[in-house]
Amino acid sequence: MVASALLVLAPLDVAAQRRTTRKPPPPPPLKTEPAKVECPESLGVGVRTKASYCFVLAGRDPAQGVVVTIPSHTGPATLLFDMHNRHTYSEEDVKSGRGYASYLAVIGVLTMKGELLGRGAVSSEFRKAADLYERIGGGAGPGGVKAVAPIGHETVMTTIPVGVTQVSLLGEILDSLTAIGRESASPGRPVAVVSNIRVEYRAGK
Repeated sequence: MVASALLVLAPLDVAAQRRTTRKPPPPPPLKTEPAKVECPESLGVGVRTKASYCFVLAGRDPAQGVVVTIPSHTGPATLLFDMHNRHTYSEEDVKSGRGYASYLAVIGVLTMKGELLGRGAVSSEFRKAADLYERIGGGAGPGGVKAVAPIGHETVMTTIPVGVTQVSLLGEILDSLTAIGRESASPGRPVAVVSNIRVEYRAGK
């Protein structure tokens, strides 16, 4: 009787073990790719990096900011971008000893409903041409570059919750001191420059 019971239970035990050792499917691979960006005011393409540079304007309406599309994702995604100050280069000011400038800029990363997800900040100083991070092509200056150039460099990372498919970058704070005086953020005016905008995520349905 005992032997017969063991023979009956043995197949059941094997089936139970098979059920308990079944592994869940692996999560989708983590992807990093350039983001789809709607830039309201472009600075241009860098001579050295070949990256596209976009002004971040001061304001409160997310629709007026730099709008970034976030792909459908499983779990939180990460928005990454490089942030720079905006400097207008003048060879004459440098030669005359009036070339010094300092900048502090803060921008916000918001949902299209205006919910703040994170902030980015960059601070830099200018004394000579070598302090510039990049020159932008398409201008009338020597070498065909623009006078306005990015200075400083900070990489900003912001966590994007599940279900958020677009975010907006808007300028919040600007404190700049140049040869023409001090400037602060005002609606519709550039606060900072961003480049290399990308998204890290696991693809969702």
